[in-house]
Amino acid sequence: QVQLVESGGGLVQAGGSLRLSCAASGHTFSSYCMAWFRQAPGKEREFVALVSSKSGGRTSYADSVKGRFTISRENAKNTVYLQMISLKPEDTAVYYCAADPYELESTSSGLYLYWGQGTQVTVSS
Repeated sequence: QVQLVESGGGLVQAGGSLRLSCAASGHTFSSYCMAWFRQAPGKEREFVALVSSKSGGRTSYADSVKGRFTISRENAKNTVYLQMISLKPEDTAVYYCAADPYELESTSSGLYLYWGQGTQVTVSS
């Protein structure tokens, strides 16, 4: 069993920055594909970014965040980060950290086994 705990959300003005963190329990974190998803009110949960544990730490991003968000992981601390810059009001959502022990490197939320409780990000215009 893996537990994920997100932190770092908050209220920021458009154009601002935030860094989200996701701390994972368990000694197998380094072998999991880790991802961030988000869900805005009235919308479905959507993929934001992922970082693989293999392939040299391959990353993938949703088109809507490319060039503005950066995902990274620090295996020694069992933590994955999402650095967000140039934030826009449409980035407002609850952001979730997710872990996939099968390393499918998928953008589909249904293929992630473990989830955090989410952290709210609100971007004001």
